Amino acid sequence: MTAERLVKPWKLQPQKFYVFKNANVVEPVTGTIPPNRTVKISAGLITSVTPTEKDYIIVPSTSETTIDLTGKYLCPGLIDNHVHISAVPGEKNLGDLFGLDVTISTIRQPYVCQQMLRRGFTSVRDCGGASLAIKEAINDGLIQGPRLFIAGHALTQTGGHGDPRGPHNHNDCCGGTVMALGRLCDGVPECIKAAREELRTGADFIKIMAGGGVASPTDKLENVQFTPEEVRAISTVAKNSNTYVTAHAYTPRSIRHAVENGATGIEHGNLIDEDTAKYMAERDIFLTPTLITYAEMASPDFPGFLPIESEKKNAEVLEAGIRSLEIASKAGVTICFGTDLLGPLGIAQTKE
Repeated sequence: MTAERLVKPWKLQPQKFYVFKNANVVEPVTGTIPPNRTVKISAGLITSVTPTEKDYIIVPSTSETTIDLTGKYLCPGLIDNHVHISAVPGEKNLGDLFGLDVTISTIRQPYVCQQMLRRGFTSVRDCGGASLAIKEAINDGLIQGPRLFIAGHALTQTGGHGDPRGPHNHNDCCGGTVMALGRLCDGVPECIKAAREELRTGADFIKIMAGGGVASPTDKLENVQFTPEEVRAISTVAKNSNTYVTAHAYTPRSIRHAVENGATGIEHGNLIDEDTAKYMAERDIFLTPTLITYAEMASPDFPGFLPIESEKKNAEVLEAGIRSLEIASKAGVTICFGTDLLGPLGIAQTKE
């Protein structure tokens, strides 16, 4: 046993050499399904995809495992570009979910990761809440789950999307306060420190709240959040660390606000217009719509999940969502798959 396995006894053994014969391979780049292919995998990586030789015979081998996939399909791992691992199932409504004790959330997160993997998602981008610890646990083989790319805590201004305090909550939060999925920061110095803190604690990229949201209690969808100086400061910190900023934004105004000041990705974008879509395409800004989350929050399967003040906002972005995809696609915007499902809604991950 190696020294590393003595220290971390859960470390997985080296992956075997696999040969999949006669597979119908789903080829997403060309949109085709070539039949009767042999796929070879070594140390967890695909090494070749070739036509299967006729009249092959499986010869038992100690060095490789051969599997006949005649009549079956082999699909690449799916990628979900907008998840929240720490928003775990087990609570009936959004308020209870966001108020959940961090210890309870941590204990439930391995279940969330395992279920994502079983749905076929082998990589996910967590846009607020997942910790470096859960990412390392998956990488080490301690728990089962998809490869994680994490934002740490999303950065939000006071009263922004990410500040869960209601209008009658007069408790003052100081800069750097960590909420369920976000971190409060106001003013350029606090924004710089918050971005650096997230990168220091393992963030792969930075997520900011650049406009109002459905789940937050005190902001309106049309609100623009953070000042240009604050967004530029955060973007500079990210760029200096060779990474990027993506922004929660629904409206043309909030989208332009984020992009003009350094963001290279937009989350949601439901209320986008044609000019803004062209503006994004010209600058190679990617868009991650998350329409399934609004559909599920409005579903009769989850009555009372949203507070009353959020139901109207949810209906507005859901109605505009399909149109936003058409506008963005026509303009040539790069569109990513994302779900943004919270708590028990995660079961709908494949419906996006």
